[in-house]
Amino acid sequence: MSDKKVDEETLRTLRHDIKNQLSTIHLALETLRYEITDPTEDFNFCLETIFSSATKINELLKDLQ
Repeated sequence: MSDKKVDEETLRTLRHDIKNQLSTIHLALETLRYEITDPTEDFNFCLETIFSSATKINELLKDLQ
């Protein structure tokens, strides 16, 4: 593994790109939440798990600033 440090510009770009993808994931999850009229408990559990994980990734990115 390389000992190279990631420069600030690269880190900023990476955070930005990941946050954009997380926004898309959140939007898709919200759409699914309203499109499925009679969701099962398993469906809701999976939806909430994905939403929670995406939110946690976003929080971790904020901590990198």
